[in-house]
Parts: sequence; structure tokens; C-alpha cells
Amino acid sequence: MGGVSARLEDLPLRDDLRGQRPYGAPQAPLPVALNVNENTHPVPQEVADDILDSLAIALREVNRYPDREFTALREGFADYLGFGLTRDQIWAANGSNEVLQHILQAFAGPGRTAFGFAPTYSMYPLLTRGTGATWIAGARAHDFTLTPESAASQISDAEPDVVFLCAPNNPTGTPMSLDVIDAVYEASRGIVVVDEAYQEFAPHGEVSALSLLPGRERLVVSRTMSKAFAFAGARVGYLAADPAVIDALRLVRLPYHLSALTQAAATAALRHASTMLRMVDEIVTQRDRISATLSALGYDPHESWTNFVLFGGVADPAATWQGLYDEGVLIRDVGIPHHLRVTAGTEAETTAFLDALASVDSRT
Repeated sequence: MGGVSARLEDLPLRDDLRGQRPYGAPQAPLPVALNVNENTHPVPQEVADDILDSLAIALREVNRYPDREFTALREGFADYLGFGLTRDQIWAANGSNEVLQHILQAFAGPGRTAFGFAPTYSMYPLLTRGTGATWIAGARAHDFTLTPESAASQISDAEPDVVFLCAPNNPTGTPMSLDVIDAVYEASRGIVVVDEAYQEFAPHGEVSALSLLPGRERLVVSRTMSKAFAFAGARVGYLAADPAVIDALRLVRLPYHLSALTQAAATAALRHASTMLRMVDEIVTQRDRISATLSALGYDPHESWTNFVLFGGVADPAATWQGLYDEGVLIRDVGIPHHLRVTAGTEAETTAFLDALASVDSRT
């Protein structure tokens, strides 16, 4: 008892999962962790106090199952997103990954395909394979951009059941125009998911894909509270779509999948959206500072509408990553040759990264 009795390869695992690796970014107790695109600013005290009060109220009835339809939370998301959305067009789950998993469970699965333009969010193929569907990787231009013509042509050739458009893209930060999204939708016969996890970091005045929802019953726009709302540990993601899509997702969700405590915390945070979003401007300032300094140091930062910067021109990414690690700064090697990615943190964290990078450069 208590000992390891078998190896993974000895178990009757599904054939399509054999040899696969689970998702996971490096974790290390370093002073400056800028590797997983978190919002490194703490939740403001006034917001935290309201969340705690809401949790205390929810705890009084935690012996009962939560609202299965998370009605108040859906109304809160609809109000936050705008565009005339109603709660009937909103869905939510434990992080945007579970939201995307629900979409794949409902519209992909065995014998079907999901498509994305690589490089893109690494969870898309993992979620696709986990639901028994086949992943198809499309291609981007050398600067990671997409044109409407290229995107539509690739979709027409592949005929996928689900398309993932990461807008702006992770891990590159690349913006995506509404023209590309519209072209992909017109070329597709399946569900088109626009993943706007980082939309709040786009330039002011840029229009969300939410504006395209009317008349497009196969279009889905997903969001997360992890980034702009500094809610990564709370695990809350959501989407907007036609009410018929929401009905489809009810077919695959687990009963009472959003706990009463999750609903209470997220609803309280949404009441303070303006306070939470003030952090976004601070993060964008540090993101742009990183890009400018990287250019001055001779690197090639890519345009970013997110809370991170992907930069090229790294002669030896492994050595640079290790050098920064030794200086107490953790960033991400995303597997793109001669590139590394860094999250825009607080002013102090950003300074620590830039100082450490300059120090590493001076030794190489």
C-alpha cells in the first residue's frame, strides 16, 4: 500500500494519448515570475473586501447546490461586455480552457477536426485530442500575421468542424483584424471561436469580435477573467454566442459545474470592472517599455496587443533563459527558434527583467 505499482505505459490508456505530455509551464519560487502571462498586480483592497463579503454570504448556503444556470454571473458578464448582449447569450466555466473544452465536446469529438493557425495557444491541440478530435495546424506568415485571403483559403481546404482564432494571438501577441475573422467565418462550415483572452490589452478604440455576432450563429467569442481582472487563481472563463450555442453547451457541462463560491467571487469582481481595468493601462505601459528597451538592446520584439512580449534575435534561447533564471527572473521559452516571451509585470518586475537581461547580455 502506498507504493507505485504500475507505470503509465502499463495502464490501458487510450491509444491517442500514449506518448503525449500534459500541459505545464515551468514553476519555480523565483522573486520575479513573468512566464505565464498572469496579471502580476494584486487585486485592489476595495475589490478584495467586496469579494470577501460576497463569499461570506455564499458560505451560509454552501450546503445547497449552486445556481445551475449561474444567472447573476451571466447577467454581470452581459453588462460588462455590452453590444446589447443578454444573459441568454453568455456561458461561463472554470477558466476559459473549460469553456473551450465544452465547445469541443459539443461540436468536435471523434471523427471531427479542429483547426488553428500555428504558432498559437498550446492548449488548443491538447483540448482537441483530449476530446477525441483531430487537430489541424494551419500556417501564418513569417511575422505571424494572417491575411483574409490566406486564412480563408486554408479553412476552405481543411473544412474543420471547429476553428480557433486567438485574437490577439498567444504566444506571439499578434493582433487579428475583423476582416480575417469575417473571412474565416464565411469560409467555414463549423463553429468559429475567437479567443479574446487578451482583448482588454488592445489599443483603445479597437473593436472586439463581439461586434460580429449578430447574424452569425456559428460564431463564438471567448474571454477570461485571468488576465485583465487579475483572477487567474479563481479560474473563471466565459463566452458570448447565439443562444442556440449556449443550449448546446448545456448538453456537455457537468451538473453544477460553477461553484457558489466561484459565482460569488466573479460577480463581485465584475461590480468593480472599472477599478480592475485601471491596472490594464499600467500593464500596457510596462509592455511598451519592454518592447522599446528590447529594441535598444538589439532584440526584435514583435507587435503585441497583449500583456506580454515575444522577442526574437536571441542567439541561444536556452542560455539566455538560464541566465535570467540565475538572476531570479523566470520567463518563457515557447519553442519558437531564437525567441523568448516575457510577461509585462509591475514597474519593479519589469525593471528587474530588463536589468537582468542587460546583465546576461554583458556576460555573453
